[in-house]
Amino acid sequence: MPANPDFIYSPPLDPYLQVVFRDEDIIVLNKGSGLLTVPGRLPEHKDCLENRVARVLPGATIVHRLDMATSGIIIMALNKHAHVAISQQFEQRKTQKKYIARVFGLVQEKEGSINQPLICDWPNRPKQMIDHDRGKASLTHYKVLSYSTNSTLLELTPITGRSHQLRVHLLSIGHPILGDRLYANKEALAMATRLNLHAQVLSISHPVTHENMTFLADCPFN
Repeated sequence: MPANPDFIYSPPLDPYLQVVFRDEDIIVLNKGSGLLTVPGRLPEHKDCLENRVARVLPGATIVHRLDMATSGIIIMALNKHAHVAISQQFEQRKTQKKYIARVFGLVQEKEGSINQPLICDWPNRPKQMIDHDRGKASLTHYKVLSYSTNSTLLELTPITGRSHQLRVHLLSIGHPILGDRLYANKEALAMATRLNLHAQVLSISHPVTHENMTFLADCPFN
């Protein structure tokens, strides 16, 4: 049985595309929560960020991904050289990423790190799980930004980029992200209408000019 059997794909249409930056080599977008980064297997899952951009810029290619439910900054390459150069930066962990998340409960430690290896929970895919024997090393740093009634706003810095890393890591310390249909408990799920996870900042070196560039998208649930 799928991990989320009641899911109906209904991607946001307004704004259809939100461009943060564009030049001859890259385009940076603010992806909306609920929009796939790349098309799914089913015909009804073809609407996605990649296909929307391709209608305007046919040569654009995906370099990295965000979960469908996660919003925020994502970069696409507009030529082969840019794609290779930016891909290498991600592979060599030369990019810098910061996320904002609102999580269930009050996180006691003002700063901390979560170092737990992750692997696909195959019978319950796409869910991931912690596995100390077979999992891939995964590291997340966090910092408390503010507290609300039974929730905490966190800044997250992922050092690795595993699938669902932030969601599973926060669950592992007892603070699932609000609105997480895959991992949250009933109370945390009911506290938000969307996954409260947003890719707020991405810093890269421009693939041609080598200028250090930082892109920002304001958090919609802060």
